[in-house]
Formats: sequence, C-alpha cells, structure tokens
Amino acid sequence: MTIRCRPATRRGILSTVSSVYDPLGLLSPFILKAKQLLQELCKSMYGWDHVIPQEFAKAWQRWVNELNMLHDFQVPRCMKPENFDPVETAELHHFCDASESGYGTVSYLRLSNHQGQIHICFIFGKARVAPLKQMTIPRLELTAATLAVKVDRMLKKELHLPLSDLTFWTDSTSVLKYIHNQTKRFHTFVSNRIAIIHDLSHTSQWRYVSSKVNPADDAARGLYVESFLRSKWLTGPEYLNREKRTWLKHTEGLKEIPANDPEVRKEITAVPKLGSDRPRGPEGSAGIKVRRRALAPPPGEGKKTEKGDRKPETLGDQTKRKQRTKGD
Repeated sequence: MTIRCRPATRRGILSTVSSVYDPLGLLSPFILKAKQLLQELCKSMYGWDHVIPQEFAKAWQRWVNELNMLHDFQVPRCMKPENFDPVETAELHHFCDASESGYGTVSYLRLSNHQGQIHICFIFGKARVAPLKQMTIPRLELTAATLAVKVDRMLKKELHLPLSDLTFWTDSTSVLKYIHNQTKRFHTFVSNRIAIIHDLSHTSQWRYVSSKVNPADDAARGLYVESFLRSKWLTGPEYLNREKRTWLKHTEGLKEIPANDPEVRKEITAVPKLGSDRPRGPEGSAGIKVRRRALAPPPGEGKKTEKGDRKPETLGDQTKRKQRTKGD
C-alpha cells in the first residue's frame, strides 16, 4: 500500500483517508480513527488549508505510519475453506454497537456441514463517526441497529445464498426493549427507526451479546493497527464456533420499559370529578368560560330600575318607538 505525501491539513487528511479503497469494510475500525480526527478538526473550526496544531499532527502521523504497516495485510477471498463438505446450513450474524465517538456493524457468515464442522467468515463491516449534534447512547445504539438491518437487506441481495437463519446481536438492553415493545409509544426519532427495524427484521431474530465479546465494539471506538491485528473483528466471537444450545440467552425484562424512560411519550388521561356529569374547570363550568350578558328589554318597554320600577320614557325613546311602529 503506497501513500502519497500530502500536507497536514484538513484537505490533505481527507484526501489520504479517501484514497484507502476498502469496499468490504475490512479496515473499518482502523479508518475510523482518521475519521474521528477529521471530525475533531471540524469541531475546532480549522480551515481546509490551515496547518493543524501539534497535538493533532502527532495523532495523524501515527495513523499514517501504521497504515504503511498494513502493506502485507491479507485475508482469504473464499468464504468456504478447502475440504469443507457440502454446506448444510448458512446463517448470517450481524453485530452492532455504538459509543460517544462512533457506531457501526459487522456481519459474519456461519457455515456448517453434515460432519458438524463450523466455519465463520467475515462478510462486511461498516463504521461511522457519531453525529456532531450530541446524542444519547441509547439513540446511537438504536442507530447502529438500524444500520445493521439495512446491511442485512443489502447482503441478502448480493450473496445469492439459501440462508437458513438470520440473527442480530446487540449489547444494548434498551434497544432490545424498544424492539420487543408492543404497547408504548415513542418520540419521533425512536419510532421511525423502530419502524425500519420491524419492517426489515423480526423481533425473534434479535438477541443479546455481552459487550466483552461484541466485535462491533471495534467499529464503535476505532482501533490502531497493533490492536486491530489482535482483535476479533475478522474472526468473530469465539462462541459462534460452538453449537447453538451452548449460547447464552438473555430474555428477562425485555418487554418492560421503565416509566421514566425519556423516549416514551407521556400519556395524558382526563378524569371527571366525582358527583358531576362532566368535568368542571376552574371557573365552575365544564372547563369553558361562558360570558353572560343581560337580554335587552322588548321594544316599547322602559328600562327598569334596581327596585323593579319602570323607568319613565324620555322624548328620544318615544320618537324611536313611533318610528319602529311606522316601519312595522
């Protein structure tokens, strides 16, 4: 891998990162480190051609040096190893995770044959930086889950394999509760993404995985080369090589969402007051202010005083009454 020397500016860094051709996302955790550096420069409002300060320059130079270390990096191209008997089952397993600085997903193909042999193959990975607008971790985790189902839709179109099963793994119990929920109503951000997840997957396909063995954690935080070469990013978690009955299950409380969850819409219920036919407001009426006005006396009648006596007609009142009579 040959990297052209470019100036240590935002423009030069972006040009270098974009020149790394990695359509399958094999190096996604490592490339994420450079993308996070670009985001920090963007937050600091550095110009496109301004030389970056020393603190950022050291991190950038380290990334470039480690990129040259991947000159001999190789992965097997064939998804099925040699001398592997005819495939009995083929499954896709998608892992997703998020952190304050990024989120991502990684997918593996799990093959098994009649002899009980199991082979795990890396298929696709994607890592993205977190949005500049600060978001809560549950929302980022839900965004990663939405990315996972979209990747699944793409892979099913491209692989042309008879898949026997699909499984989505996340270490966020909040996301699992949102997905399994059938009663609560959420705010727009969550409800839109839950709708996509329900449309592209089934709730029974979602399972819990511990954060310690979740390979998508590498796509959420990023890795330098030394850690990347030792990670489980390309091989997947070890438990996928074992029989399914040995996999841990976590199903307790997945349908119970706390009442104080900030993503749940508040429900407002109007309760009528006891002893009244309809709810009454603060004005003593049914919550509606009614303006009362006195009716005008019939034509020909004088105005009454407070004591109930008729007030004598004036000359003007008599003239108006005569005109009204002629008009009739």
